[in-house]
Amino acid sequence: MWFSLPNRSEPGMRRCSISTSHFLSVVVLVLPLQHLVKLYLYLLTTLLLYVGHQICRDYVLREVETGYDGAVFFDLASLQRFVSTLTAQLLITSFCSNFMKSKPFWVFCAHLLPLLARLCMVPLGALLFLNKLTMVFTTFEVIYFLLYNMFVPYYLAKSAYQEIFQGTELYGILGLGIMLWNQFAVPVLFTVFWLVLFAAEICFYLSSQSQQGLIFSFLTSVAGCCVTPYSMIGLTFAVSRLSLGLLALCKFYLQGYSGLLNGSLMHRGVTEGVTFLLLALQTDLINLQILQRTFLLSIILFIIVASILQSMLEITDPIVLALGASRNRSLWKHFRAVSMCLFLLVFPSFMAYKIAQFFEMDFWLIIIISSSALTSLQVTGTLFIYCLFLVENLQREPIEDMEDVIYYVNSGCRVLEFLVAVCVVACGGLESVLGEWSWMGASVIIVHSYFNVWLRARAGWSSFLLRREAIKKISALPHATSEQLQNHGDVCAICYQMMRMAVITLCGHYYHSSCLRRWLYIQKTCPMCHQLINPPHPLLEPPRVLEERGPEREGPGVDDGLVSASSRQGQVEAAGSGPGREAESGRKGLDSREPPGAPVDEVDRTAELGATKLEVIEPAENLAGQKEPNQ
Repeated sequence: MWFSLPNRSEPGMRRCSISTSHFLSVVVLVLPLQHLVKLYLYLLTTLLLYVGHQICRDYVLREVETGYDGAVFFDLASLQRFVSTLTAQLLITSFCSNFMKSKPFWVFCAHLLPLLARLCMVPLGALLFLNKLTMVFTTFEVIYFLLYNMFVPYYLAKSAYQEIFQGTELYGILGLGIMLWNQFAVPVLFTVFWLVLFAAEICFYLSSQSQQGLIFSFLTSVAGCCVTPYSMIGLTFAVSRLSLGLLALCKFYLQGYSGLLNGSLMHRGVTEGVTFLLLALQTDLINLQILQRTFLLSIILFIIVASILQSMLEITDPIVLALGASRNRSLWKHFRAVSMCLFLLVFPSFMAYKIAQFFEMDFWLIIIISSSALTSLQVTGTLFIYCLFLVENLQREPIEDMEDVIYYVNSGCRVLEFLVAVCVVACGGLESVLGEWSWMGASVIIVHSYFNVWLRARAGWSSFLLRREAIKKISALPHATSEQLQNHGDVCAICYQMMRMAVITLCGHYYHSSCLRRWLYIQKTCPMCHQLINPPHPLLEPPRVLEERGPEREGPGVDDGLVSASSRQGQVEAAGSGPGREAESGRKGLDSREPPGAPVDEVDRTAELGATKLEVIEPAENLAGQKEPNQ
């Protein structure tokens, strides 16, 4: 029975040692910087004192072995040993005195006692006793120091509690957690910890002289550093830092130093790190055998690289399109943008081809590969739009249907992404229902459904509604004739290009229909006067439209000729009636919005016709004046 007792106590002792090491690690982590430096200096001083004792002990044993007890000055070998030992002891004493600034120099000179005794030609047998005496004296020094600072941990714990209590009151629990996270530099600690493990694994594989390939050796080394939860967290932060570095390198290649100044929250490597951690937890990566872990890790890293390439595309896409539309003549900028697009077009396809060779093709592998295929598809659409912009820049006038082509290209890419996301969610749901169900898998499906399915569907539907509303408003506006464009003699106020075709807003401004449509995606007012752009209503049409129509004209719309303010004022004066004078003051706001260059060919109309029209116009203007503030 007593033979089994040690075996039973081993797991308990192991758990106790693990708990103690965790507690000490947490204590070291939460120590303030100045106390942490002091702790390291105390440990280093203790190590130096131990090294000094060992040097003194070796010197005494060497002297006893030689048996020479005469003066050290008369024996060259004895003198060399004495000088070298004395030099080492003086260095150790000076270092200890430097590290412990508050202590006198003589406190650390105990190991010099055997050397002084040898210099005074003390018998060799007494040197061993003096060496042990110095060790006892040093031990008592350490014990006295520990007893003197016995209450320091209590004071530190009390101070830490007060700081945490005050921080909670000032910043709240979440703010305090963020402050402590940044103060302790947790990501840096875990990243350095994992890099040290990875360097040790690489050195081991290089020393073993294995005949494996470079990629397999790299993946095996990474898998060897994913054995414990701490190493897994360290690899997560390493993946996040590496992703951030690659995205920063992409920005620097495209925009130079200016690209590093404007960082986006979505391009800081957090997405890739969280994705890796979720996949590792879902697949139970740390509990697999080394070979299984290596192959599974290759798939996870493939997904991470695909996510990094997608983030690179999100960075590259607006820069490429801005270069294509800005008439920039810098060939170096265009070369950098196009070369990055070509890299994002070729490299995902190459990755998909390589991983398809290593693993058997199944549905999940198709889903993984489809992400790379979608990246290449999006890059193709970006390059196509970029080429259209270049063609438009070579022409003198803009392409009228350019906005429609861009919308259809982007919509096709978004529809394909949405279909792939739906397939992933459906496959995950079927596997959870028919296969093995887990909380982790269900949470991943829920997150994927919200971010990749619901948000994309809502964004696509909102874009469709905005476009449909803009098209409806544009189609309700009248189109300008060539005579009106010639009289207008100005460029589009949105794109600053000459107009062959244009639409006229109710406030009398001219725009390209495609430019005004893009403007209506984000605003519902005129770019020039900021009045609402609404489809015309028969009762709310401006007076200039109703005045131009004859008795035989019906239906909403704006005819080719627009009546100016001076024309209507002449009609009011010719009528000479009281209602006409009242209507004149009510129409001043509308007359001020009359476009320049309107014809004045109806000044000689009769007073009867003017009075008749004023009776029709005045109720419509009063109704428009009542409804305009509500709009």
